[in-house]
Amino acid sequence: MKYMTAGESHGPEEIAIIEGIPSGLHLTEQDVNKELSRRQHGYGRGQRQVIESDTVKFLSGVRHQTTLGSPITLNVHNDDHNHWASIMDPNEPATDENSVRKVMRPRPGHADLVGGMKYRHFSDLRNVLERSSARETVMRVAVGAVAKQLLKELGIDVHGFVLNIGPAKTKLEHLTAFNTLNDLRQQTESFETRTLDEETDNEMQAVVDKAKKEGNTVGGTVQVFATGVPAGLGSYVTADDKLDAKIARAIVGINAFKGVDFGGGFNNSEKFGSEVMDEIFWSEDKGFYRGSDNLGGFEGGMTTGEMIAVRGVVKPIPTLYRPMHSVDIDTHEDHKASIERSDTTAVTAAAVIAEHMVAIELAKAILDKFDTDNLGRLKEQLTAYREEIKEF
Repeated sequence: MKYMTAGESHGPEEIAIIEGIPSGLHLTEQDVNKELSRRQHGYGRGQRQVIESDTVKFLSGVRHQTTLGSPITLNVHNDDHNHWASIMDPNEPATDENSVRKVMRPRPGHADLVGGMKYRHFSDLRNVLERSSARETVMRVAVGAVAKQLLKELGIDVHGFVLNIGPAKTKLEHLTAFNTLNDLRQQTESFETRTLDEETDNEMQAVVDKAKKEGNTVGGTVQVFATGVPAGLGSYVTADDKLDAKIARAIVGINAFKGVDFGGGFNNSEKFGSEVMDEIFWSEDKGFYRGSDNLGGFEGGMTTGEMIAVRGVVKPIPTLYRPMHSVDIDTHEDHKASIERSDTTAVTAAAVIAEHMVAIELAKAILDKFDTDNLGRLKEQLTAYREEIKEF
């Protein structure tokens, strides 16, 4: 499985093409749209989420709500393009009239300046902003929604939620109240901040409100869990085949993510080996299993069969309504950075995006290991493999 996205933030369309999804998967536009809606909603999002109503169109690869095995083309229209049609027009030469809204004062923490240097966008950093914008993640969520439908058919569930926004953080002990990932999903999706409990939800909203009032932004941490993942995905043979490394790359590849860890993560560095290693047990009904999940479901770059636990750190958004110091790229004079319409925080959306990136990497790993032509054959092979692993 592989995919590519295309589109600018204020261009007419966002597009993704996925290759390698088996034939026979039941898939509807509504399956994707409900995930796109989750990405749009959440406390701290900005006005663009009011303007946009992200809905997908299938342009290829699906017939009668069933995948064909051929490339799937997904299309999401940018409603906001109506206000930017002349500025983003690909068929007219640049004029004073259609070159308004230039970005000349790069924002600290954004791709503006370095992207302009790299691609020689001397006259307008909007040429960088339009593609480097997190608007592109709408298509990664769309691709991830397809991956999640595939994983669901294979008994694999993935969910992301928020651990902290700024100083407001939930207590991980609350996780013991949930017996299944679906129970956890029902709880976190009931709060606007996608956290674990009402008290923390209120505290997070207060942090966001304070940042907004001050013209500031705020970051946080998101957690993704995946259950039902068979042992043995990924490989220890080469560094490129390690699945945890692929997931780490996928997480840090999301806009504004600056760190990732698994299981006990960085806290494991303060402990002794006896506190960290997941001891091995065996039973007739389960086969081999671990007594804990401190390593986040991975050993040697391979899944162990335990729950995958991944965390990602999200920096504050670089567009501040109380802009920071910058320099005009034309005059080289000191100025305040440009202001673009933005969110106060995107941590709630980041949890959804991270969830879908993990789903994409798990789907890739499954499709690398088994026959990918048809879903029925894939299920048969995975069932046989699970049994083989259990009998080891």
